Amino acid sequence: MLNNIRKVTDDLYFVGANDHRLALFENIHPIPQGVSYNSYLMMDEKTALFDTVDWSVTRNLLENIREVLDGRDLDYLIINHMEPDHCGAIEEILIRYPKCIVVATEKAFDYMRQLRYRSIDDHELMIVKEGDSLSLGKHNIAFVEAPMVHWPETMVSFDTTDGILFSADAFGSFIALDGVLFADEVDFDRDWIDEARRYYTNIVGKYGPFVQSVLKKAATLPIKMICPLHGPIWRENLGYILDKYDKWSKYEPETKGVLIPYASMYGNTEQVAQVIASKLYDAGIKDVVLYDVSSTDTSYLIAETFRLSNIILCSVTYNLNIYPKMEYYLREMKLLNLQNRTFAIVENGSWAPRSGDLMEKFLDEEMRMMDVLNERVTLNSALSEGNLTDIDSLVEAVVDSINND
Repeated sequence: MLNNIRKVTDDLYFVGANDHRLALFENIHPIPQGVSYNSYLMMDEKTALFDTVDWSVTRNLLENIREVLDGRDLDYLIINHMEPDHCGAIEEILIRYPKCIVVATEKAFDYMRQLRYRSIDDHELMIVKEGDSLSLGKHNIAFVEAPMVHWPETMVSFDTTDGILFSADAFGSFIALDGVLFADEVDFDRDWIDEARRYYTNIVGKYGPFVQSVLKKAATLPIKMICPLHGPIWRENLGYILDKYDKWSKYEPETKGVLIPYASMYGNTEQVAQVIASKLYDAGIKDVVLYDVSSTDTSYLIAETFRLSNIILCSVTYNLNIYPKMEYYLREMKLLNLQNRTFAIVENGSWAPRSGDLMEKFLDEEMRMMDVLNERVTLNSALSEGNLTDIDSLVEAVVDSINND
């Protein structure tokens, strides 16, 4: 084949494309390793394309489809999700395959019109809902509604013949595929899980209860393979990624460990964060990570907050308030509905250290099911001998909360 096409099964082809030019996913989340836009073409008595791609790689998609079809027509275009990075090529597909029937939920068609896909009503449309199905010949496609995972119109499609779940944005990941197709072709737990977590927590994380609902539906299906719209396909060890999604969507930490995000203007608050980290390791805590909130994109902080059980917030006071970068991180945490974590607080202020009280108030009043330890460290400009007892007390309390949870 001339193009970047891989066989998923005897009848199913990956016809999507990679994007290494995009710097920010959704114009907010850094993707230094790129991202893939996945699209799948089923070749049966009838042919069916499962979702399209972002406009930027539409040419790749069109060439891939033409090569796989090899002169055949495209009978169905099945749209599971209407976010523009997956539906950008819809009109181009319909221009080239005017007899193609478009299959989607009623709300998805509403979004097509909102996105000014003006030609959509010139084509045959098939509105489907939960429990409907479509026969392609040997393959039968069942449709399962998955609202708010993570848009209202989302559905997933299930090939009952081969047990393939076309899962829309669920079970996806950042990182371009670059020749990879299946999760078992890489060391996923070493090289991919951090970006899969960052993808889920920042894109879908707010909608945990809806993800739980879809997981319950998925548990009733004999799934043998998961084909997401970003990242590799799952054909082995499905329990691994399903367990991750179960924990993330319940807001349960994966690991007993400590995240220390710090806001430091001149290095003094950072010094305290480093001292605390050293003492935690001395106490036997093996997973401790530090991040400067000023130089770390918040998407990474959010992913680590979902991963770890304990967070020590270290912030200077800035204009009698929380340091802006730290406040932004806290507000993102709230926006994404994070809960069930234990916090400790370190504050700094040369004449009016207020950030500690404000952070604790935010956690108590703005968020749900957050535990704030009583032990606190208050600095006046820089670390002093007088702070050491409070630091030891804070470390001891954090260690106790981890060991006794």
